[in-house]
Amino acid sequence: MRTIQKLRMGASLLAVAGAMSAGAAIAQDQPTTVDDIIVTANKRAQSLQDVPVVVTAINEQLLTDAGVKDIKDLQILTPGLTVTSTSNEAITTARVRGVGTVGDNPGLESSVLVTIDGVYRPRNGVGFGDLGELERIEVLKGPQGTIFGKNASAGVINILTQQPSFDFGFNGEFTAGNYGAIGGSASVTGPLMGDVLAGRLYVARRTRDGFMDVSTGPGPRTLTEDNDQDFWTARGQLLWLPSDTVSARLIVDYSKREENCCAATQLFVGSSASSRAALINAVRPNSVDTTATPFDRQARSNRDTRQDIEDKGISLQIDADISPDMTLTSITAARSWNIISGQDSDFTSADLVWRPSDGSNFTDFKQFSQELRLAGTSGPVDWLIGAFYAKEDLEAASALLYGSDYYAYFAGRVLGGVPALVGLPSGSIFQAGNGSRDAYDQTGETIAVFADINVALTSKLGLNIGARWTQDDKSLTSRYTTTGASCDQGEARYATLAGLLGAATAQTIVGGLCLNSQNDDFDALGSFTQNRSEDGVTGTAKLKYDFTEGTMGYVSYSRGFKAGGFNLDREQAIFITATGPNFTADPNTAFRGEYVDSYEAGLKLRLLDGAMSLNGALFHQTYEDFQLNTFVGTAFIVETLPEVVSKGFDLDLMWFPPIEGLSFQGGLTKAETTISAFTASDLLVPSRFNSLRRLPGAQLSFAPEWSASLAATFERSIGNGLKFRSNISAKYMGDYNTGSDLHPAKFQEAYTLVNARIGFGAEDDRWSIEAWAQNLTDQDYLQVGFNGPYQVDENNDAISVYNAFLGAPRTYGVTLRSRF
Repeated sequence: MRTIQKLRMGASLLAVAGAMSAGAAIAQDQPTTVDDIIVTANKRAQSLQDVPVVVTAINEQLLTDAGVKDIKDLQILTPGLTVTSTSNEAITTARVRGVGTVGDNPGLESSVLVTIDGVYRPRNGVGFGDLGELERIEVLKGPQGTIFGKNASAGVINILTQQPSFDFGFNGEFTAGNYGAIGGSASVTGPLMGDVLAGRLYVARRTRDGFMDVSTGPGPRTLTEDNDQDFWTARGQLLWLPSDTVSARLIVDYSKREENCCAATQLFVGSSASSRAALINAVRPNSVDTTATPFDRQARSNRDTRQDIEDKGISLQIDADISPDMTLTSITAARSWNIISGQDSDFTSADLVWRPSDGSNFTDFKQFSQELRLAGTSGPVDWLIGAFYAKEDLEAASALLYGSDYYAYFAGRVLGGVPALVGLPSGSIFQAGNGSRDAYDQTGETIAVFADINVALTSKLGLNIGARWTQDDKSLTSRYTTTGASCDQGEARYATLAGLLGAATAQTIVGGLCLNSQNDDFDALGSFTQNRSEDGVTGTAKLKYDFTEGTMGYVSYSRGFKAGGFNLDREQAIFITATGPNFTADPNTAFRGEYVDSYEAGLKLRLLDGAMSLNGALFHQTYEDFQLNTFVGTAFIVETLPEVVSKGFDLDLMWFPPIEGLSFQGGLTKAETTISAFTASDLLVPSRFNSLRRLPGAQLSFAPEWSASLAATFERSIGNGLKFRSNISAKYMGDYNTGSDLHPAKFQEAYTLVNARIGFGAEDDRWSIEAWAQNLTDQDYLQVGFNGPYQVDENNDAISVYNAFLGAPRTYGVTLRSRF
């Protein structure tokens, strides 16, 4: 089957290539040879072919042609990159070569760094949004911590937007599509003060109906669709050139999203009469879809999923030539990001558990960062030294409340009538509106110094050595509040239950009464603070050799680091005593930092007089204390797996064939990303092993062994001042599991996504009209599979339910553009 899948992958991509006499468009000012591709992977402008790093560089025109507006769209053009979202679009996770950090928990930093115009985003979800007018995007694979610093243990998505121009220009775009999509953007740039000061202003507004139909049950939700879009964004810039040796770029941006996302569908439903689905439907008929047909896109949700996101920031970059061979760079930035979100937390139309959207359930990031770099050249030595400081203030409130149906569901789950027999009748526990309301306030500071040196040992042989020291300090103050707690009552009644029903059933009942959100032992902790401080030395050593003018080979070693932190969720310990189980709040939610050692051997080829580049690299990456965040049905747990190994190869191709206006860009990644064997004693909390029992020796979640992409572009004059343009972009993903616990129900088979665009317009680009489609073949695929909350026994599929967040369906429309 794997051989067949590989053949299908090759056939799909060859079919795209064969169709490319109508391929993807290249504007006249875009690269026409590989020599024109410049990247800043080492924070210096260099030719792509001279950089001893695996880099996928994508220019503005190809990003437009492939419909890339955010980092999730970027997947179509980048092999080895996976980006997924879960319960709202802000919970977005990027993975490179199968490695990333699940983004549902803001206590965990990202493994793949997202940086926009030199300013890092503290989490992938904070970097999710309309990217505006782009110059290019560079995806760097493997640890890049020496230059880019924290959160780059798996790779970097380096986004560079268009700068102000001293030539006046205007760009306008209007788009309409299916699902009621309406959107537009406009930008203007030009001189404000001769050749000294220039400005650029970009604004955009986009709306779309939801991808999901929703059955609302008893309400109070009234909206019958979900996964919609409604946002606007603005970015203003000033570019000041007071002299030939100094430049300053000021950027101010603001975005606002008011959307409804994300309802889930039933992926798998156990058939037992005592299954979670049967119990819920007994309380509220037709609240769970028992057909397990997720791609009918019919969700059930009686509570709203509104999300209000505000993102704003300001940055100032100053570059000053101290001498002809030395440049000082300063990047100062301050940002604020906030999300207020609601959730139907049981993902059914029964009123079980929910998170309110009234402002009591939110996450707020405020950050300040300062980077200083001094770069210079001295004979055969090209050097860079720098320092970095960042301060993050993270405030979060987590509210999880019972609905009016939860008591009846629980009573049915533990054999109806038993709660009343032991003195827990209706109204004594799980009253509607009660639940947990927790608050977190975390402050983090990072200080780093770094150096990177390139030495030309001979005319052909070069050495690169870099090192970085990072100090990371975090302080978390937590406060837990539980109303209508049931755990103490359950523990007190254990003996009675055991006498009536036996010890095993009694433990199950008490366990159901003592879920994390139902245990007021947490309240007794009061407002308490945890602190952690760690430092790490990371670095890189690379040796490259120019075999010929167009052939460069390299070998490299890199060590990366991602700081530890705190789980922003409740954690509890369970002790079995002579009088029964004792569920105790655990005040220690810390987890260790993550390290990676990476080895690469690569070859970069400039072929056909610069008309083609073919770059390849073998890699072997070993992660120690890999940070895993997984949902087990009742809470998120954070564990550090002893070892994860990712090994394989990357291939990247760029080709400008001898057909005017035609180009190809693509790549192939093979990554065997596996979890090394471990036992319960290797975990922070050994009792979690049962939830993670499928992991030892297995392929990591969201880590397809094979992935490939190919984009083809064609542009040709058709006379009368008109030109034709078209693009097809395709991405193949091998099979992988979409659940952190690797349950088979969450498995995603191999699939291929195709985007296409075709249009015509004026040769001088003053106007154009384009027809486009994203996911042209309407491929069904999962983003994330997860356990249905509050299940009886996650180890018994006959009584379990598994849900899924789905990938986007086919969308299509028309775009009008104007430029002058």
